[in-house]
Amino acid sequence: MVSENKSVVFFDGVCNLCNGAVQFIIKRDKNDHFRFAALQHEFGQKITQQHNINEDSIILVKNGKVHTKSSAVLRIAGNLDGLWKLAKIFLIIPRPIRNLIYDIVAKYRYRWFGQRNECMLPSPEYKKKFL
Repeated sequence: MVSENKSVVFFDGVCNLCNGAVQFIIKRDKNDHFRFAALQHEFGQKITQQHNINEDSIILVKNGKVHTKSSAVLRIAGNLDGLWKLAKIFLIIPRPIRNLIYDIVAKYRYRWFGQRNECMLPSPEYKKKFL
């Protein structure tokens, strides 16, 4: 289903922050590196069950390796165009500290950014990026 050279970003499809992040990534993914799938869909559910991952986590599957939470965010940013590549430097911060910040945002994301009743439908021009 996914080409070997593509990374897959699994995201909360009803979260406004997450949907905004997906749009942000798409606009800066000039090398067409990423594909996307909502955690609520069958493919997302399969991945979370296989790896025993909490749905509050963004998930990046890259080269067969699964990254979650702040590690996923920073690795995604590191593959974007422009200065976003520099975000990878924050991987030197210990994961528990990075994830503490991630967990606070994840806990309050619906309150701060709102949520949708259903998953976002991609525009026709970006439909090929969604699994």
